[in-house]
Amino acid sequence: MGADIHGFIECRPRWADTEHAWSAAVDLDLLYLGRDYDAFGCLFGVRNHAGFIPLAPERGLPERISDAARAEFDDWGSDAHSHSWISWSELKRVDWDEHAETADRRIHEYEVVNGAWALVGKAGWSARFARAAGLSADPAAGYGSHDWAEGTEWRDGDRLYRVERMTRREAVPAEGEWKPVWSVMAVLAALHGDENVRLTVWFDN
Repeated sequence: MGADIHGFIECRPRWADTEHAWSAAVDLDLLYLGRDYDAFGCLFGVRNHAGFIPLAPERGLPERISDAARAEFDDWGSDAHSHSWISWSELKRVDWDEHAETADRRIHEYEVVNGAWALVGKAGWSARFARAAGLSADPAAGYGSHDWAEGTEWRDGDRLYRVERMTRREAVPAEGEWKPVWSVMAVLAALHGDENVRLTVWFDN
């Protein structure tokens, strides 16, 4: 069963008289249309197959959550999980070239495109890879307890399989699906301050 992300970009206006005055600026569903587990794992620790140290894992809802975000979250009821938040000031300090703590649990698959290896996917199970690596062809057996070193490779005709460790930039590309979210947060932060803009999220399965 897949996991999807929901939430709001929230903002506390610079002129607000009280710290309670957080507003739901934009519904995340209007800006982010994907389901990328690499990003979910890197940012919030959800479906963290790539082995990142998450930036903001399960912090819970902000103490001063906006009314709209609270109402939307409550509507999800028990289906909502892994709720968290992260401020724009924190995101600005992220080292996007930092590697994941461990190698990706999925094997990265490449094929030759225009004379060079190009990534075509990665998966927790591949029958073709199992044959190339001399493993059981039974998907239920998985890859067993193998702890292959980063960089280990297998060739099978026009396919290359490799154990890799991702960077945060690979999980959340600057020009990728999260760009609209970061752009809106940056604009709000320029007007109201980095600490006054945050992304509040939760997930459902």
